[in-house]
Amino acid sequence: MESFYSIQGEGCHSGKAAYFIRLAGCDVGCSWCDVKESWDEKSYPKTDIDDIIASAKESKSRIAIITGGEPLIYNLKELTHKLKSNGFQTHLETSGAYVFTGSWDWICLSPKKFKNPLPEALKMADELKVIIFNRNDFLWAEKMARSVKPDCKLYLQPEWSKSTVMLPHIIGYAKDNPKWEISLQIHKFMNIP
Repeated sequence: MESFYSIQGEGCHSGKAAYFIRLAGCDVGCSWCDVKESWDEKSYPKTDIDDIIASAKESKSRIAIITGGEPLIYNLKELTHKLKSNGFQTHLETSGAYVFTGSWDWICLSPKKFKNPLPEALKMADELKVIIFNRNDFLWAEKMARSVKPDCKLYLQPEWSKSTVMLPHIIGYAKDNPKWEISLQIHKFMNIP
């Protein structure tokens, strides 16, 4: 769909410069998705992997974040291999609903209730980021947290349109359950694409 050089605004690597590769196509269907235009992969032309790599190499960061849509609907082996052979760390942002392909230095799993993550996704996650839309989502977060590896970082992130309402609940929950950290979409606060 697009690629661009920006600042990671969420989760463990928040605040770091990174090259983003956003792949079109998603059938998870989050009502709050801020890139719904990415859902229909037929709306975007295919881009040659070598062109993606050439553009990425123009950035000063050597972190490449592959996101979507849902990037794992594609086989990402060749893309990640070429990124790594050009000195990039490969980061993935996924719902975990599809089989993993590719070679990853960091996996951010953001599971969705509408399409459960595969058990292998939970075991591979370096970071679990659960979007909190309502108070019932804390139960979902705990269910997901029980299945990740012990050193997986745990994040609660307010859904952007409800952040004023939900953030006080998230703060209270993190204080009562300090294994959880809070992730904010800092790129939105700073108006960074």
